[in-house]
Amino acid sequence: MREALFYEENNENSVVCTLCPHRCIISNSKTGLCGVRMNKKGVLYSLNYGEISSISLDPIEKKPLFHFYPGTDILSVGSWGCNFKCPFCQNWQISQERPNVQRIDPMRLINIALEHNSKGIAYTYNEPMVWFEFVLDSSRLATKEGIYNVLVTNGFIEPEPLNLLLQSIQAMNIDLKGFNEDFYKKVCLGDLKPVLNVIEKSVEHGIHVEITTLIIPGANDDLNDLKREFKWLSNLNPDIPLHISRYFPNYKYTVPPTSVDELIRVYETAKEYLNFVYLGNIWDKKCESTYCPSCGELVIEREGYNVKFVGIDEEGNCKKCGRNIVKNL
Repeated sequence: MREALFYEENNENSVVCTLCPHRCIISNSKTGLCGVRMNKKGVLYSLNYGEISSISLDPIEKKPLFHFYPGTDILSVGSWGCNFKCPFCQNWQISQERPNVQRIDPMRLINIALEHNSKGIAYTYNEPMVWFEFVLDSSRLATKEGIYNVLVTNGFIEPEPLNLLLQSIQAMNIDLKGFNEDFYKKVCLGDLKPVLNVIEKSVEHGIHVEITTLIIPGANDDLNDLKREFKWLSNLNPDIPLHISRYFPNYKYTVPPTSVDELIRVYETAKEYLNFVYLGNIWDKKCESTYCPSCGELVIEREGYNVKFVGIDEEGNCKKCGRNIVKNL
């Protein structure tokens, strides 16, 4: 265990966790909503510091990140716990339950990345924000060693810890679960506005940001809501890559998978607002590949995790018109 960095004393031996917008009031010997931060006699501890549930060398496209060192592998690591309670979670065995874990310290994680010639480390699988202290320590060490850091996150964190973490994070894929406050509150037990603030702050800070939205039939698939999402992202930066992902039944959700026709409609609508839109979980080469938004040239061809650079130069620019496509290549 490690003492948590963000909490305040409260009355009657309880504390207020100030890491995420839930701001859980935690009584003695209890945990907050995330399940990984426990009050012990007025001191808040991180229960999952250095606890690893999963570690793997993955294609960076699996995060998914398509415009940040495309075609490379990245050391990916996860722990357990989450500050959302999404009933459709794909990784519920580690986000909503306590799995078997191995222990590791930050320097050992850095050495594993170096041993496998990985240019980066992705904190993923469960929600990395509730693994805050370990991610902060590891990302700081990694940065000193010339290793970049990636968060795959729901983006639900308070401004002060976010600002601290962004000092050693270079890229993020943020799971924007829709553009409907009721869906966030009633289904995910979260809140939309803080997530939007995190996206905005991260972009302003110069972090490479890509967005994923899982389209769930009858839940978050209202096209008017999605248009508002696409317009909001476009106003922030029309070059933000958006990954529209197909839902499959999992955990507590049993509704049938999203129809491909519906996904195509959402995809075509998103392209009216954003320059780089992709479809996930359907394995369609056309909808996974990158095209230059200025001249329409195919620049990066993807088929699953097979990546070919067909129309892009070494600086990440379109060979035909010179338009920048990827800043980190």
